[in-house]
Amino acid sequence: MRRFLKSLSNLRKARQILRSAQNSVNHNNVDANNRLLRNTLDRPSLRSIYSWQSTLRAHRASTDRRNNTLTRNLGVNANVVPRTVISPHHQVSFDNKKVYIPWDEGITSSFHNIWLRDSCQCSSCFHPVTKQRLVDTFSIPTYIRPESAEALDTALKITWANDGHESFYPWDWLHLHSYQPVLEKHLSFRRVLWGCQDVQENPPVVEFSSVMGSDTGVAEWTSKIKLYGFCFVDNVPVNPDETEKLVNRISFARQTHYGGFWDFTSDLASNDTAYTDMALGLHTDGTYFTEPPGLQMLHLLHHNGSGGESVLADGFKAARLLREEAPEHYKTLSRIRIPAHSAGNEDVCIRPASTSPILNHDDVTGALIQVRWNNDDRSTMDRWQGGDPDVDVISFYEAIRKWYEIISRPEAQYWFKLQPGRALIFDNWRIMHGRSAFDGERRLCGAYINMDDFDSRLRLANMGREAALKYI
Repeated sequence: MRRFLKSLSNLRKARQILRSAQNSVNHNNVDANNRLLRNTLDRPSLRSIYSWQSTLRAHRASTDRRNNTLTRNLGVNANVVPRTVISPHHQVSFDNKKVYIPWDEGITSSFHNIWLRDSCQCSSCFHPVTKQRLVDTFSIPTYIRPESAEALDTALKITWANDGHESFYPWDWLHLHSYQPVLEKHLSFRRVLWGCQDVQENPPVVEFSSVMGSDTGVAEWTSKIKLYGFCFVDNVPVNPDETEKLVNRISFARQTHYGGFWDFTSDLASNDTAYTDMALGLHTDGTYFTEPPGLQMLHLLHHNGSGGESVLADGFKAARLLREEAPEHYKTLSRIRIPAHSAGNEDVCIRPASTSPILNHDDVTGALIQVRWNNDDRSTMDRWQGGDPDVDVISFYEAIRKWYEIISRPEAQYWFKLQPGRALIFDNWRIMHGRSAFDGERRLCGAYINMDDFDSRLRLANMGREAALKYI
């Protein structure tokens, strides 16, 4: 506040001096007025004025951005909003290796010349419709350099010395993709890690009519799935056709050896315990796939017996508890790779192209991105790569014992009964599911959805295409 008041005072001082100069000097003598103004105001005052004006512009731009779809919808991380004000005190510069962009926040980004030329955003280098690179990367000289670099109002203009090509880079694009240093987080959506008491009375839910009626409804639906890892859809017509249409509001159903869209009972049509009336412990599906299914939808169509209660647990919450309570076990489950298989049917013997640990992390950020847990589908563990079996065998069993204890706690498990007309969809990379044993006839339908297809729908529905494309 003190800085703002000082800036305002200096601005008033500048205006008073300018009016005085205009009264004493011929109005046509603009140069004289400018010289008088520059000589009378001290350099700190000028810096303060410019800083105040830049801050005001940044505030207005930030306010506008906060009002757009990027932050309107549930679950979107507001930290992705870019700050794109370049410094009024310094100039864009370049040398034989890099271009330097000074930002008003007091940080300078440096971009390698060859990277900038390869990333040119003009229509001859980047297809405006297909959004694919057209530039011939391999013809760019390794030590290419600019002939000139000009700061325009909305973009950086570079004319390249080797061929005279002109490239334009919007300021927000440069800020977003700054890598030296990294200035912004990659696009992310918030997550709420939960236990039973957090969702028991008020689980995430949307209306079927809202999802089917508009992309605004899809935006709410997908953001709740991302936020909590699961969501109910109420008032779904109790038939497979309408349920499949609901799935398709996100994406097509993923085809596996179980089929695409399923309509099944406990008749062992597929030789998997899911097709029985047995109890199923908490697990994630498809640990035997190289890439497990991203989402799973289940809709109970009919049940005339007892039992069959469903249970969900937040695998990311369990992982955080494991890291806090037993960090060595967390490391073990993030390191030791687990073989898995699906081989119940005579014509099926599926194993992943490469094995994975139970807890999988982003190679760049280190963030947890996937839980793969299905003890029933675990294959014989006879390969302990990169470690000492005398240590790893015992460490592994101790770690999964602790993991099982955490996810078995009553406060971790959200139990409920599936109902006709209320579909359930959940993130299979995060949420573990299971059920109690049951009797009677029980019919469900549902499908898998690929994670990449869900993420695409999530971004486009919540951000809009123009904002989403800035991140590619």
